[in-house]
Amino acid sequence: MLKKGFKPVNRYVYIHVPEPEPVKTESGIVLPENFKPTEERHLIVRVLDWAHDVRFKNLLSESCKVIVDKSMIEQFNVNGKQYNVIQDNYIIGVI
Repeated sequence: MLKKGFKPVNRYVYIHVPEPEPVKTESGIVLPENFKPTEERHLIVRVLDWAHDVRFKNLLSESCKVIVDKSMIEQFNVNGKQYNVIQDNYIIGVI
């Protein structure tokens, strides 16, 4: 969650993606790491910053939560720092 020095452009929104929680059964048993349950297509993430040309920037605020299409999150590393961004058209709504 490093914001300093990174400003998204070209309709990108800089987001914080929460760490996935360990998968448990209803009985509380922790399943093996290689077990792949059905995953949700959408995810709630926290907004850190956004480009000046985001089409709904008036609805965004730092640390607001948005619902995104999880498959469209772009993750990259620069100088050992991890960043997650998504284009504004893959944000479904603001919470």
